[in-house]
Amino acid sequence: MDWKMPTLVGGVLTILAAATAAGQILKRQPDAGLNSAAVQTFNLRMRAWWLMCSLLAAAMLLGNTATVILFGLISFWALREFITLTPTRLGDHRALFWVFFAFTPAQFVMVGLQYYEVYSVLIPVYAFLFILARVAFSGDYKRFLERTAKIQAGLLICVYCLSHAPALMYLPAKRPDPGAGARLLFFFVLIVQLGDAMQYLAGKLFGRRVIAPTISPNKTWEGLLGGVGATTLLGTALYWATPFQVWQAAIMSLVITLMGFAGSITMSAIKRDRGVKDYGTLVEGHSGVLDRIDSICFAAPVCYHLSRLFLMS
Repeated sequence: MDWKMPTLVGGVLTILAAATAAGQILKRQPDAGLNSAAVQTFNLRMRAWWLMCSLLAAAMLLGNTATVILFGLISFWALREFITLTPTRLGDHRALFWVFFAFTPAQFVMVGLQYYEVYSVLIPVYAFLFILARVAFSGDYKRFLERTAKIQAGLLICVYCLSHAPALMYLPAKRPDPGAGARLLFFFVLIVQLGDAMQYLAGKLFGRRVIAPTISPNKTWEGLLGGVGATTLLGTALYWATPFQVWQAAIMSLVITLMGFAGSITMSAIKRDRGVKDYGTLVEGHSGVLDRIDSICFAAPVCYHLSRLFLMS
């Protein structure tokens, strides 16, 4: 029996329950001197985190295949939100059909079948070349580069990058360790979410110097450094739940948090360029699905390949 996974999940649920209770108490005390908008934002974040943890835990209980399917559905919806940011032309529709209904499911099928040699190149080589050629065949050359680049960027971020998260479950380890893959995926998602939360908290408490005011006025250097430092320490303390050594868990936590921040600010830049506040309205408290998983998308492939290096060397 793998005792590590129930301990890890139980600890996370306990923290979430305590934070939710605290949020509800603060909500019922409007005279406590706290910013009511900040309390409301906190409670909405709790709802989104409960939803994410519940879905991930349920999928893991059903097995690796269910987890891959869950990430595939999330990827499909996130890509839909990304593509609908700007209008598409008739010449793009055939290419988009293949992107949504051929390359996206094929990517996750290859992950589930553990064909690393296929899913590692399917999108950045074959899908990218196909998109360029298929749009060219339509005969519509207006804004060709802009249109194809948007489709390629969406496919890369929402499908290719995100597919590396469930691929973590299939990484081999040097020593037999039942449930190591599932714990590694849970550890990855947990560190990404902790990184976002710690950066938000540190920014609110100590934030002074904004990193990119025109892109994200709430992200500060103090929040970034404080959040990365705190999350790295927490991730290092959780090394026992991973197949890593202590120093490897520290490096993984640091890299995951930094890449999560890079994903968040990059996706914010895309939203500013498109003149929208959020990617969608599906998840209450965090707007669209892509608003919730932007950090995961950027961190997943880096986490996967670094884990592969550590576990297979």
